[in-house]
Amino acid sequence: MSGYLPRETTSLVGRKNELGRLRNALAGHRMITLTGIGGVGKTRVALRAAGRAAPDCPDGAWWADLSPISGEQLLLPTVCDAVGLSDHTTRSQADALCEWLADKEGLLVLDSCEHLVEPCRSLVGDLLMAAPGLTVLATSRQALGVGGECVVEIEPLPVETGRAALALFTERAERAVPGLSLADPSVAAAAAGICRQLEGIPLALELAVAQLRDSSVEEVADKLSSRFETLVLSDRAGALRHQTLRTAIGWSHELCEPLERLLWARLSVFRGPFDAESARAVCSGGPLSPADVGRALCGLIEKSVVGWDGTRHRMLDTVREYGRMWIAELGEGEELAERHAGYCLDLARAADAGWRSPEQSEWYRRVADVHIDICTALDRLLVSDPGRALELVGLVGFYWSCCGHLHELRGFVERALALHPVRGPARSRAQWVLGVNALLQGEHDLAHDLGLQCDAEARLGDDAEESLAAAYLLGLSHLMAGRPLAAHTVAVRLPGSPDMRQDSASRRKCRLVEVFALTGLGLLTEAHALAVELREACRETGDWWTRSYTEYQLALIALFQDRPGDAAAHARSMLMGKRHIGDAFGIALGLDVLAAALAAQGDGERAALVYGTSQAYWRTVGHPQRGTPELGPVREECERSARAAIGDEAYGEAFVRGASVRTAPGLARALDGQLTLP
Repeated sequence: MSGYLPRETTSLVGRKNELGRLRNALAGHRMITLTGIGGVGKTRVALRAAGRAAPDCPDGAWWADLSPISGEQLLLPTVCDAVGLSDHTTRSQADALCEWLADKEGLLVLDSCEHLVEPCRSLVGDLLMAAPGLTVLATSRQALGVGGECVVEIEPLPVETGRAALALFTERAERAVPGLSLADPSVAAAAAGICRQLEGIPLALELAVAQLRDSSVEEVADKLSSRFETLVLSDRAGALRHQTLRTAIGWSHELCEPLERLLWARLSVFRGPFDAESARAVCSGGPLSPADVGRALCGLIEKSVVGWDGTRHRMLDTVREYGRMWIAELGEGEELAERHAGYCLDLARAADAGWRSPEQSEWYRRVADVHIDICTALDRLLVSDPGRALELVGLVGFYWSCCGHLHELRGFVERALALHPVRGPARSRAQWVLGVNALLQGEHDLAHDLGLQCDAEARLGDDAEESLAAAYLLGLSHLMAGRPLAAHTVAVRLPGSPDMRQDSASRRKCRLVEVFALTGLGLLTEAHALAVELREACRETGDWWTRSYTEYQLALIALFQDRPGDAAAHARSMLMGKRHIGDAFGIALGLDVLAAALAAQGDGERAALVYGTSQAYWRTVGHPQRGTPELGPVREECERSARAAIGDEAYGEAFVRGASVRTAPGLARALDGQLTLP
């Protein structure tokens, strides 16, 4: 099961020996580190090796790309995301991760550890001790120093014996320039000279190939030879290779147009993938107009400086480092970092507005795509402008809560609140976000207290939207504590529009609390009528989040009204919406209700299977089943009915089959299987 592994987009040339050594290392060691200079191909070798090893790992292989993160604060969240853990508890993420992996048998790949050697060493040591079935494969420019570590060095491709470097150059050249042939002896000799000059370093060869779109092989060889005449030789092969790569990147830099060089430097501010729109927003200025950014970006793609996966652009670490060096030389580092932070804040403001539009799900995707850059912006603003940091974390907080980034969110929002104690809308919004976060982590009393604070602030400012947001948080805290009447009282105290389609997103959330409360009070006819109206309003306004939880309530109401077929249909609709936005907590709730509906229909085996799968999802959020109190009897009746239908032994076997799914691809397949059933 290699569903976590990135897709290989290019061929792997000349690494048979390394892969053989790595296969043996994986068979005999639990900690293997691939070392070598930047650009030598460590990531590619690790990816191929992990793909080959994954089928022999019961729980598959997980890939954690550490290259975009700049500090250890995001190390644990990145690894948790990689292994499919969306922890909703208040315990430390390290403890949660160790517990999650304790019974797993899989391969964890940590790619690009060199800037996080010490925290990676500590984390890997803890994981290997906690999870005896875990193997860790790391790539780094230096060994991590973990006990029992097996180090496999990845050397540049041979330029003489086997001529793997020439094979790579030829394969990439023929793909980059259709019709190009290296069969002519003079052309082949020039290509071989390029490979020797570049020491067989794959990244350097890729950059050289990019020049063939405008020059012949012989011309590239001549230019490169002239460039390397200035290379200061060293007695140390490793140092020479580092200098060779730096020289090759510098040569590519010199061959860029002036505006391409400037864009290269400015793009280094992005930590993760980016699109053309964000490049224009952050990198335009001075001689580089927005139109120039588009043209220069195309030039950098053609020169293999910037990658393109069909939707977003990427820069390799080594190439980004070179850009950072030049941005420092230009003296633009501080200004560029502020511009990048400002762009992330503007994007968050747009996303907040987008939440209220039919493009809600598209904005979920956009916020998820720039997650690492928003974290970078927050780190910057917490130092330079805590007030703007407070605004930014308040704007993205609900998105992050829905997508399971609770630990990151809590850390950022608590820091921002401490650094900027000034009262105002931004602080109130951040407190509300912290309250939602606390609620999802099971701290209901804290969530209630924060809701009261938000309500008091809203009353002082006479702000209707803030009052609605506070009512939503207070209502949820009452619901979770088993106080549906109190929840109903706060949810209905501010009037909404007679036409729900005209409601704000905050008002729709309060109507949702009202539906929950009516269900909890046993007023099922009223709850059903309100839920149907709310669902239609959500459908027309594109509010996926509220709509999915409305479907969940309709499923519960149908169960209580002895309409299990309708309950199953609503549960599947809810699950479709939750899958749409990646809400593992919501999926777990939906599967519980679907299992109950199936049991009520007499399908004990499928009910047990689905109920087992819901337990697998609950494990991904790190705590036992949660939800409003009325779910307790529903779960108990589900198990009783299913056991009665098929017997204890058959129930146990089906439940174990469902609960044994332990990987994200397996969970996704199990969920898809339930959504496609009649």
